[in-house]
Amino acid sequence: MEVFNYKPKGVCSTNMKLTIDGDTLVDIEVTNGCEGNLKGIRSLVKGMKLTDIIEKLEGIDCHMRGTSCPDQIATAIKEYLGVLTK
Repeated sequence: MEVFNYKPKGVCSTNMKLTIDGDTLVDIEVTNGCEGNLKGIRSLVKGMKLTDIIEKLEGIDCHMRGTSCPDQIATAIKEYLGVLTK
């Protein structure tokens, strides 16, 4: 099991702490942001395959920012996967 910290960009959240086991997200903790929405997202993505989370969340926009907390979760996972392949 690994813990990966990610600093999101362009959103209210300031940190995302992903706990990952192999190709599965065990848990995610997000600092700041819309608490209720992030609790809901956390509940939905726990236990999912990383690639499935990317597919579901990538490209979601918040207030015309070009990104969102869900999109930043997908970005964090892509960054984690990129680190693994280096």
